[in-house]
Amino acid sequence: MLDADMKRVVTDQRLGFVATVCPDGTPNLSPKGTTTVWDDTHLVFADLRSPQTIENIEAGNLIVEVNVVDPIIRKGYRFRGTASVHRDGPLHRAALERFRAERGIQPERIRAVVLIEIERALPLVSPAYEDGSTEAEVEHRSLAWYGLQRTTRPA
Repeated sequence: MLDADMKRVVTDQRLGFVATVCPDGTPNLSPKGTTTVWDDTHLVFADLRSPQTIENIEAGNLIVEVNVVDPIIRKGYRFRGTASVHRDGPLHRAALERFRAERGIQPERIRAVVLIEIERALPLVSPAYEDGSTEAEVEHRSLAWYGLQRTTRPA
């Protein structure tokens, strides 16, 4: 389900915006700076400070959507799947160790981990490409807009 480019974008960007549904039916959108690939069919994020997101999932609203976008090239992916909250057990322990090793997040900061089984993944592409712009042109405009310059080109 998660191909190499999807994994690259999620791993490189780290920030995913997770949409859940509140018990009253209203939407909840929350940035998750720990979003990462768990395996070929799952994403995971750490609950550092996500009370509404966790409450929504634990209330039975298990379907979530995660958007991860590279803001410079203005491309990314939207992932939809079923979420589960893990506060203990083997998956929880493995995730705590992985977040510590890969991100330097101390396990005591993590209240729970959320595993998302991906059921659908679609590309997100900005309308900035509708005029025929290339990725290099969009990147150049974005870097200029944000007042940035690339020191090295990513692989």
